[in-house]
Amino acid sequence: MELNHLRAWELKKLLESREVSSREVLESVLDRIKSDGKSINSFITLMEDGAQKAALKVDKKRSSGKKLGALAGIPVVVKDNICVKDNLCTCGSGILKNFIPPYDATAVELLKGEDAVIVGKTNMDEFGMGSSNENSYFGPVKNPYDLKRTPGGSSGGSAASLASDMSILALGSDTGGSVRLPASFCGVVGLKPTYGLVSRYGLVAFASSLDQVGCLTKDVKDCAMLLSAVAGYDQRDSTSINIVRKDYTKSWEDDLKDIKIGVPKEYFGGGLNKEVKENVLKGIEALEREGFKTLEVSMPGTDRSIAVYYVLCMAEASSNLARYDGARYGFRTKETFDLDLMYKKTRTKGFGDEVKRRIILGTYVLSKGYFKAYYQKAQKVRTIIKKDFDRAFEKVDFLITPTSPTTAFKLGEKIEDPLTMYLSDVYTTSANLTGIPAISLPCGKDSFGLPIGLQIMGKPLSEELLLKVAYTFEQNLKR
Repeated sequence: MELNHLRAWELKKLLESREVSSREVLESVLDRIKSDGKSINSFITLMEDGAQKAALKVDKKRSSGKKLGALAGIPVVVKDNICVKDNLCTCGSGILKNFIPPYDATAVELLKGEDAVIVGKTNMDEFGMGSSNENSYFGPVKNPYDLKRTPGGSSGGSAASLASDMSILALGSDTGGSVRLPASFCGVVGLKPTYGLVSRYGLVAFASSLDQVGCLTKDVKDCAMLLSAVAGYDQRDSTSINIVRKDYTKSWEDDLKDIKIGVPKEYFGGGLNKEVKENVLKGIEALEREGFKTLEVSMPGTDRSIAVYYVLCMAEASSNLARYDGARYGFRTKETFDLDLMYKKTRTKGFGDEVKRRIILGTYVLSKGYFKAYYQKAQKVRTIIKKDFDRAFEKVDFLITPTSPTTAFKLGEKIEDPLTMYLSDVYTTSANLTGIPAISLPCGKDSFGLPIGLQIMGKPLSEELLLKVAYTFEQNLKR
């Protein structure tokens, strides 16, 4: 039995019955990383020594009868824009290639509190800016289904590590689909929670009103386990929602009666790959067979979501990334000259092309002459898009759409055409603009054997019911 192939809930049973040890589970994951890790390039930092100490600590606690956390002995990987104390946090960027944070992100702190074993930091598009994981200073991540294709971005390293059984659970971050798109391309489950449900403390900011720590797992049960561990109020995060922590793993077998599913017609129009459309519609039919009622709804603001998203995220990126100037932390050019030139040279050498593109465009839309025409107008249209969702949720409980208009495209195929690349996020950005939860689930494969993703979006703080619906869909797909 290859332990690294198992789900977290399966390993939890084996560990609790002492059929296997935490050290054995970790070694199975590390062996897989060492054999194929370089070909996929999903890791920036492998924390082998720390992971072995953590696994040994769990085994000792278990043997002595001490109380253990819900994820005791389960290997987890963390996207490299989420701080893990005393370990590199590069954000996939040359400007932070030597940055070591002195503290844990809240999500990491909570994982450690549940006795999870953190194995490493995963590769990503620089500062989360990208849909293909080709914008990393440390090179592109490869899709385990086809090494010539992208795993999706920006959490591609986390998704690829799961799909190749190099990890059991993974944390990512989602600003416009950066958890869900890689989940779709790599055939795993990806959840973007309600904005504020998981603390952003220790998550390096890209676009603060959109960023959210998310979960990447091999199935829905694992997703519920991971969300239960990391969700909850954090007074260090001013956007954190003050609600009681929940165990999302309970009541899987509850009868889901009178659930209404909305199918937005705008998400099934031009630009959608034929095989993706067919598989998503089959997924909707599967839920109908389970007794779910479906209803076509209209989301007229959909065609504006990409434009609104990129205006806002670039503006926020311009503001957030102003702190990387070589004066406080991170890379600083070694040349000697005046202060202004040091800032310029440091940022020119430290940032990659996509990051510089977004900083420039973001600064432009925030400038005095264009603020009202672009940024302020985008905020108004964001409100219109939110009202679309509010009206839809008056009629239905959830919305089902494709996660991406295509399956994984080839590396290099869109890198020279940013506008085409940005359209990869056309179905995912609205959930970030409105702050609602959304999950991507595998729903078949195309003729090339590449995974296809189906997205379910819910009302704010509907994660408990959302996961139950997702679980029902997943079980139906297995039949």
